[in-house]
Formats: sequence, structure tokens, C-alpha cells
Amino acid sequence: MKSGPVVCITGASAGVGRATALAFAARHKASIGLIARSRDALETVRREVERLGGRGLVLPLDVSDAQALSAAADRLEQAFGPVDVWVNSAMVTVFGPVTALTPEELRRVTDVTYLGSAYGIQTALRSMRPRGRGTIIQVGSALAHRSIPLQAAYCGAKHAIVGFVDSLRSELLHDGSRVRITMVQLPAVNTPQFEWARSHMPHRARPMGTVFQPEDIAHAILHAAEHPKREYWLGTTTVEAILGNSLLPGVGDRYLAHAAVEGQETEERERPGRPDNLFQPVEGLHRTRGRFGLPRHRLRLVSEAGTARGTALMAGLLLAGGLGYLLGSARPPRRRPAEGSHDVRNRPAFPKGEWENPPFHRPS
Repeated sequence: MKSGPVVCITGASAGVGRATALAFAARHKASIGLIARSRDALETVRREVERLGGRGLVLPLDVSDAQALSAAADRLEQAFGPVDVWVNSAMVTVFGPVTALTPEELRRVTDVTYLGSAYGIQTALRSMRPRGRGTIIQVGSALAHRSIPLQAAYCGAKHAIVGFVDSLRSELLHDGSRVRITMVQLPAVNTPQFEWARSHMPHRARPMGTVFQPEDIAHAILHAAEHPKREYWLGTTTVEAILGNSLLPGVGDRYLAHAAVEGQETEERERPGRPDNLFQPVEGLHRTRGRFGLPRHRLRLVSEAGTARGTALMAGLLLAGGLGYLLGSARPPRRRPAEGSHDVRNRPAFPKGEWENPPFHRPS
């Protein structure tokens, strides 16, 4: 990638999108279009980007508005030049059983998490295809391949993105285009979504399984932009979820029925009527990290994960794990305690040396 790329990031005000903006600024001194709904939060990110040596342009909008996205891309190119990298990271979600979701909630999650991504990809293509170059990074999730209970709206939207991107890949290949599109499938990440997402659960939501920090995900996204491949799976849990669903989906259904309901709840009761960010931003909570995820885990980045060797190895692990579950998992799951004592929101976002020593393994 050339020095000083022009990058556009949706969902840039918090979590993975914010960490990715800072990563591009720190490593490449990038010029970055910052897209999210909160102008105040984006202004804070712009200052952080510029402190790290990059340039930032605040573009407050809702990604479900295709015309607003297109106009923002025009503003970005007028200010900084043609877009080299487009990162789709914006999302909203609702926690709760299918029977609790309203039609309006389902539509809103679909509009932002699926259609917002599709509109972002279309906007990037309008800029990149005539020039015959550019990279689109679609931030996905292990849940795009293996759905879990209490997140049906979000899982459905992420599954839809996979179908959309797969169709586009074939079209780009047919046309001989040099535009690259890469999906980066994420594990559980410690972002503020568990503090501001709408929830119909009796207890406060938490990420399930091994939890990684947004800065580590940002490193992987940076690597994917520098070395675009079809898809990257981040973390062993993501590999297990994707391959497990391909090999033993029924076992996965039963395991998640047993472990993934209370496993997504803390012991802390949900506060009725608290503000959520489904239809409008919640000001004052825009941070890179949430309140989960210590100690820090090493993130493995895997590309071309569907090799015969990897699949055979994972099949053995899954068979062993599935057998162990069927033979010995009679105990009900326990809710995880709230992790207020491990609050990382006020820790430095970028420890010294962080960007010089990426915490993920490079793919073989």
C-alpha cells in the first residue's frame, strides 16, 4: 500500500471502527473520512487521528441513507483525493429472543447492519471501479456463519452481507476488475455495544467466549488492507464456529441452546428504559473499548482457512468437543459476573510500542 492512503471508515466513532481509524493514522499517516451519526464523537476521533499524524474529515450521517453516503464520499474525494480503502464497520443490534423483537427493531437492524454495508460497498465501487483499483474491507463476524440465540436480527443481517459479498466477488472476477473485497470475520470484541445496544434480556448483555480488544482487531484489519485475501477469520473461536457449523451444525445447535443464553448475560440486572443507540446515538459513551476483556488474549489471524489440513484438524477437535459435550455437559451454564472491576475504558488506548508489534500471527 502506498504511503498516506485515503481511507473511509463507517462506524468510526467507537469500537472497532474508531480503533481502525487510529491504526491507519498511526501506521500510514492516512487521510481518513470518519462516518458515524455523532458529530461530537467524530470530532474527538478526528483530533486523535491528527495527533497520530493523519488527517481526518468528519462526515456525520446514518449509513442507512444511501444518498448521504454517496455525498460523503464525494466530499472525501474532493478534500483528500480518490479513496484507496473503504472499511465498513457500522452496525446496530438488539439483544433478546425472536418473540420479543418488534418489526421496527428488525427493520432497523437490517437497514443499518446489512443495507448500510451494501450501500457502503456500492459507494466505494462507484469510486474504485473506473480507476480499476481499491480495497473494500467488510467487517463481519463469526455470527455471519454460525448464528447464536438472542441475536437473531444481527445474525440475519451478517448472514445477508456474506451473500451480497459473494455475489459481488464473482462479478468482479467476471469483469477482470482489480478492485479487491475482503471480509474480516470477528470473534467477541470488547466494544461499547454491550452498554448501549437495545436489550430485551433480564440481565445486562456481555460478549460470549474469549473476548478480544478493538485495537487487536484494528491491527488485523490493517493487515487485511495491506494484504487483501478473500476472507480472514480472527481468533481460534471464529475458526471453530465457522468450521463447526459446516461440519456439525446439529451439535452446535444443542451446545448453544445449553450455553449461549445465560452465557450472554452478566449477573447484573438490566435497567429498564435506559437509553440505547438503535435509532439515535447515545452521547457520552463513545469509546474504543467497553468494560470486558481482561486479561488480554493473543489474536490469531487466519486466511484461506478452508484448507484440507485445517479442516481435518478442526474436524477432529470438533468431534472430540462434541463428544465431550454430549457425554458430560449436564450442568446448566452460569451467568458471568459483571466485570466492573476490570473496567478498561480509562486505560491508554494505544500503549507505547503497540503499533510496532502487531499482536496477531501473520497467515502462512
